[in-house]
Amino acid sequence: MPPTLLALLGFLTWTLLLLAVMEAVRVKIVASGQVPANGFNPENSNLSPFMQRLARAHANCIEGLPLFGGLMLLAVVAGRAGVTDSLAYVFLTARIVQSSVHVVSTSVPAVNLRFAAFVVQLGIATYWVVRLCGA
Repeated sequence: MPPTLLALLGFLTWTLLLLAVMEAVRVKIVASGQVPANGFNPENSNLSPFMQRLARAHANCIEGLPLFGGLMLLAVVAGRAGVTDSLAYVFLTARIVQSSVHVVSTSVPAVNLRFAAFVVQLGIATYWVVRLCGA
């Protein structure tokens, strides 16, 4: 499997992992009687700050999937995976760093690191778009 598709699989797997962790914690919360099964807000605003950050990190992945995943898939389908292969793992690493930092902390240095990881992803996506357009 080319690096682009492995990175896309990694992105999807990471998104699934964040969701699975969130749902496992929700099951525990329901089982312990802390919140009824129908008592969750989509953004976890009625839960702990950790759960709110986890929901947002997962949402960030979902929001980024059409753009970043779409570019990777487009490159492979168009037979131009060479454009995305070289930076596919860098992109995936930046995504995992962004989500991990998001879940762990909201301190100023953490937010700056999270933003830097996102800027790396934006830079890579911009580079891919320019290269895929033939420039």
